[in-house]
Amino acid sequence: MDFAATLAAHAGVISGLLPLAAQLEALAARMRTTLDAGGRIFWLGNGGSAADSQHLAAELVVRYRYDRRALASIALTTDTSILTAHANDFGFETVFSRQLEALARPGDLVMAISTSGTSPNVLAAARSARALGCWCVGWTGQSGGTLAELADECLRVPSTVTARIQEAHILIGHWLCERIEAGLTGG
Repeated sequence: MDFAATLAAHAGVISGLLPLAAQLEALAARMRTTLDAGGRIFWLGNGGSAADSQHLAAELVVRYRYDRRALASIALTTDTSILTAHANDFGFETVFSRQLEALARPGDLVMAISTSGTSPNVLAAARSARALGCWCVGWTGQSGGTLAELADECLRVPSTVTARIQEAHILIGHWLCERIEAGLTGG
């Protein structure tokens, strides 16, 4: 595929996000309510979704565009000692759910990212999140996979192409950070 075709495919997916506007507004409000109540936002995923988890957690803890108070946001993809010890001792399927068991409290928010919606460790985390009284948001591609059934809500990007889904996820994440920060700074 040439660059112009890639741009066209990207633009088509991004414009297809508009029907998610009301869901995203509600999610931004839920994130703000969670944070204002002393809750935390947890992020998790594999590969590119792990990178997105780290990226978006950092935007909330440090800053997106404006200086403001730090926000409680944690990527469960970053502690190599926990990840490798758990994978070695118990397996990789419960690497995120174990961390939620240790850290999450009722009322926290869990952002479970899986482009396919079928990653076993993300599905296990969604089950754990709900059992722990957390609100779980699945971030997926078009089908939603099993994650759409397990999560309290699912952000389905209208694509089956992993790269286009990931591009949309980071756009959505940036918009959520911008929305939350604007509410804190009046920007």
